[in-house]
Amino acid sequence: MIPKEVIDEILARADIKQVISPYVRLQRAGNIMKGLCPFHSEKTPSFTVYPQDNSFYCFGCGVGGSTISFIQKAENLSYPEAVEYLAKQVGITIPDAPDKYGLKPKFDKKRIYEMNVAAARFFHANLLANTPEAKEAFAYLHEKRGLSTATINHFGLGYAPREYGATSRYLKSLGYTEEEMIAGFLCGKNADTGRVYDTFYDRVMFPIIDPAGNIIAFGGRVMQSGVPNKYKNSSDTPVFSKRRNLFALNFAKDACGESMILCEGYMDVISMHEAGFTNAVATLGTAITPEQARLMKRYTKSIVIAYDMDEAGRHAADKAMVLLEEVGLDVRLLKLENAKDPDEYIKKFGRDKFQAALDASASKFDYNLNRILSKYVLSDPQDKIDAANELAKMIAQVSSAAERDVYTRVAAKALGMEAAVVKNDVERAASKREKDGKRKEVQSVKQASLGFSDTVNRDFVKMPAVARAEEAVLGLLLLRPGEYLPKIKADSSILSEDDFLTEFNRRVYSAIIATEDGEIDYEAFTPEETGRIVKMKIDRMNMTDNGAEIFLECCKKLKESVKKQRQKSSAMTPEDLQKLLDGKRTKTKTKTEKGE
Repeated sequence: MIPKEVIDEILARADIKQVISPYVRLQRAGNIMKGLCPFHSEKTPSFTVYPQDNSFYCFGCGVGGSTISFIQKAENLSYPEAVEYLAKQVGITIPDAPDKYGLKPKFDKKRIYEMNVAAARFFHANLLANTPEAKEAFAYLHEKRGLSTATINHFGLGYAPREYGATSRYLKSLGYTEEEMIAGFLCGKNADTGRVYDTFYDRVMFPIIDPAGNIIAFGGRVMQSGVPNKYKNSSDTPVFSKRRNLFALNFAKDACGESMILCEGYMDVISMHEAGFTNAVATLGTAITPEQARLMKRYTKSIVIAYDMDEAGRHAADKAMVLLEEVGLDVRLLKLENAKDPDEYIKKFGRDKFQAALDASASKFDYNLNRILSKYVLSDPQDKIDAANELAKMIAQVSSAAERDVYTRVAAKALGMEAAVVKNDVERAASKREKDGKRKEVQSVKQASLGFSDTVNRDFVKMPAVARAEEAVLGLLLLRPGEYLPKIKADSSILSEDDFLTEFNRRVYSAIIATEDGEIDYEAFTPEETGRIVKMKIDRMNMTDNGAEIFLECCKKLKESVKKQRQKSSAMTPEDLQKLLDGKRTKTKTKTEKGE
């Protein structure tokens, strides 16, 4: 373990507001600060920072903890790595921390980064080599795709040789092991023969670089047309997650303050950058993820979706609109005529025409209005009714009454109907949507209170009364450790580990007891578990009385709950317990179906 005094010094210097501010726009609300959670999509701030004890908690997704816990989650780091990350920020040196404290990870991230740089240089050198294969790859990029030599160099494009094992032999010559190459997804191993093979071969290569300038992964494209799986992308590695990164964000981050262009592929992005649209990025071989949407929110205010014009592109755009709007981004859609994608459009019509198309990009409402109207023949009465119903449901999803009113008038005009008639349909659809939402919310609260949705304390559903009593005691211990910890250490009759029946809460109690001051080591807990621990403390902070009498009363109630649970368990067979749980689930399901 890194010594506690070192961690305490790091936490003392790392002001939680300053650490979180680059990720979340915080606003003061009394003695706390609130903002939109960076870990899930929301429109109403539920992410709360408590400066008085350097902690945070999100009431929307349940993530919480210390400054270290935040960096763990935000940067996808292990606990020791997050400690080192913060140490560098506050000017504390932990010499050879992983080795010194026995925390060396299985793979050294620094070596993976360096190996990726070596691989990128190898691929780039191969692209410029005087071989038939290299000339073919260069011609594909330069002549067929129209990229200048300057652009090829700017993006560090390369070529993975056709020769078997060329990449792995080169990296081995530099001292990298097979295990490191496999971990970095530059090589694979045949499960039957154990033979190591290159992941990328005979492909033009696209290095993927994070905003800090690290090469974290690669994409490779075959040069022939009509070949299945034409793109191959790195899988997740110790330094890379597809869900959390974007191609060309390292360049776009400096040019996207007002807007960002979201593309489907590497070539679209590169063509845009070459034409001067340096605010373009792309997802990495997958549909857009919530993590990528939140990442874009950190850099820009508005997104123009520039996906392909085919059916698949339209479906992908629909999904992207939802995710991007959920994080509070203004979203518009690019419509291109006589071209299948932005790359082809720029090649055909040039930069100025593309800029005009960007300026004319449609809002989500305009896009969906045109999409719905194109499905129906409005001269047909039934089609007109169906179109009106679909538009009413779409407009009803808008939360702002003013926006709904504007959209209703536009839709009515497009349909050739009275605005009042369409407005009635919209209000009816909005009312139904609100009722359905409240019903689901009530049901979710009921299920949560019974513990059915509890993935942190899985024993909660078996003994909710005991679990709640345990949380009350733990909350008090976490809130006032200096007052209550010495008492229970001196007198185990007040409280002991045997008084905790749920496995998770027993672990929390053991972690508290193992300390001198009640400041538990969060390294032993997942970010979700850490969030639950922080919530226990917050729940007690919101109580008016947390004095010594209350603590002793809570301990007494816990013992009584445990006694009743043990008596119930001794009189009940495992089969009886299963029947009871099945009965509760059936009852809940029946009520859900009835809409109660």
